[in-house]
Amino acid sequence: MAKRKKIEVMYDDASINVSAEVDHIWSIANTLRGTYSSDKYKNVVIPMIIIRRLECALAPTKAAVAAAFEKNSNTPEGVLRRKAGFAFYNTSRFTLAELLADSKNIAANFESYIEGFSANIQEIINNLEFKKEIEKMDKNNRLYGVVKKFSELDLDPQTVDGHVMGYMFEDLIRRFSTNAEAGDHYTPREVIRLMVNIILAEGCDDLLTEGKVATVLDMACGTGGMLSTMYDFLNRLNPNIDVRLFGQEINPESYAICLADMLIKGQDAGNIRFQDTMIKDCFPVQSMRIVIANPPFGTPWGGKDAPEGVEKAVREEYETKAHGRWKGGLPATGDEQLLFVQHAVAKMDDRLGRAAIIQNGSPLFSGGTVSGESQIRRYLLENDLIEAIIGLSTDLFYNTGIGIYVFILSKNKRKERRGKVQLINAVNYWKLLSRSLGKKRREISRDDMRAITELYANFKENKDCKIFDVNEFLYKEYSVYQPLQRNYAITKERIEKMLQDGVLDSIYKPELQEELEEKDLRTAAEEEKLNALKAAKPLYNGIVKTLEGAVSNKIYKKKSGFLKVFTPLFDKLPRQYQNMKEAKKQDLQAKIAFGLSEMDKTAEIQKDKQGNIIYDSTTKDTELVKLNMDVEIYFKREVYSHVPDARYVYEYGDEGKL
Repeated sequence: MAKRKKIEVMYDDASINVSAEVDHIWSIANTLRGTYSSDKYKNVVIPMIIIRRLECALAPTKAAVAAAFEKNSNTPEGVLRRKAGFAFYNTSRFTLAELLADSKNIAANFESYIEGFSANIQEIINNLEFKKEIEKMDKNNRLYGVVKKFSELDLDPQTVDGHVMGYMFEDLIRRFSTNAEAGDHYTPREVIRLMVNIILAEGCDDLLTEGKVATVLDMACGTGGMLSTMYDFLNRLNPNIDVRLFGQEINPESYAICLADMLIKGQDAGNIRFQDTMIKDCFPVQSMRIVIANPPFGTPWGGKDAPEGVEKAVREEYETKAHGRWKGGLPATGDEQLLFVQHAVAKMDDRLGRAAIIQNGSPLFSGGTVSGESQIRRYLLENDLIEAIIGLSTDLFYNTGIGIYVFILSKNKRKERRGKVQLINAVNYWKLLSRSLGKKRREISRDDMRAITELYANFKENKDCKIFDVNEFLYKEYSVYQPLQRNYAITKERIEKMLQDGVLDSIYKPELQEELEEKDLRTAAEEEKLNALKAAKPLYNGIVKTLEGAVSNKIYKKKSGFLKVFTPLFDKLPRQYQNMKEAKKQDLQAKIAFGLSEMDKTAEIQKDKQGNIIYDSTTKDTELVKLNMDVEIYFKREVYSHVPDARYVYEYGDEGKL
């Protein structure tokens, strides 16, 4: 085997400290107290950060853009963008600082300033409904102070680069998300860096070529931290690469931050969409070289708690588009994580695609062998898409203490990895923070990051790394039945058990009649049900009385002998029974007879009219058999030695049913 190149692990500058900037912004937020509750500070702070960031970026070219627009208000947008040096611009002469010169008209002038931005920026600000906040702050004498303090904040991309802004947003979002919805977890920067390092550790030599176009998708992109980190690392690896970023996000504030950052990076605004990924793939014909994401945990895609329109969209795509993105099937409706994984697979380039997806334990462990979750896992394994699963420590996230897993998916496995799955136990690779940040008490240090990346890339078994054939995870669940062998008797105990088992519930439920009669007020439907129960009670009583009149200690080991005594009893039942259709009579008799029986391996083995053994559904058991194991050999060893007359059947596919 060829000698592997040395692993290069890249980091952001560890000396970055944004506490002063974040404290300054937070102090501005605190001036809103009284007018805003703390959970609403973000309604002002996030738009103001975006506006100030964009203003700082445009400062060197602002005068030229404004002059061109004043000379000709019909100046083509392309000209204004070229003069601005970005895919956005502002034609207003106002700046935040200049708004302060006319405090009486600051609200109106501020709105005019916002209207000077290009349409793509106005869309961001309008989506955040910021004009309402301008009016609210002005009415409560907060606007001037907020504008003044933000005008003094240096957010120039030349001095405050994407890394620094990423750290600032990370800390601010952490503070804003203290009470975030369950499953909505902002990803700490060092976890993102680990994911990026592992994706780039192998299978990415093509990304080093000059002029290479690299498409990167985060389908739950939040504020864009993963996209930005991947962008920066790829550009460090190859300064001549063309990185094109794509994202979808459903939180309006996060979407706005992400879109503004992408525009400053020169990215296409059309590639960042405000859209639920479960409802729509915004880039249906675009394959992705890299997918990186932290989808929400435990968010339902179906049922009453699911976001509007999601279940309908998912099921329609599954049913009408040859399963669409959901080639492995649909999981239980309570968690959409495995749908995001399948979306990642669908988007990955068919020849070179790689992905890193954060999950909690549910996609690994939920569901039985024949569940939707297991069928999706089976799809991933059978198509050899899972390269590695990395278990990380608890207490890494800001608003949840749960442990997480990183799924590394690949359509570009190197030869040694084909047909294999690598499991890495990295739960002990962390260092304690000097002080907790929300629920985050631990972080992945540089040394930890290097060690985890090397565990992955070295692909050698040790105490923290295990390597398995994919078949080790693939099972079939077989149902096991025993022949129908039962004895029959009409005893007091068996009559009581039959009633407790609900054999006669389809006719009459005494407890339901009692419950309805105790109600002071009944609906029309309840009244109708009560009358039906009263009408059925004589038949129920007649069956019970007839059976009690035939009580005997005699036990029948042949069903035919029992039926000679049992069947004539039904001739004594009231007219309600006699008026039933013959098929319904026979069905009721069969249920009662079975209810009076017990399993007995000394009893006669029952057979159908063709002489085939009938198997007892109440004896059903299950056996899990690895796909690479001979089923007959397994059953001879594990089942027949204990139950020699058992029969196994695979009931869950096209291979036959009982």
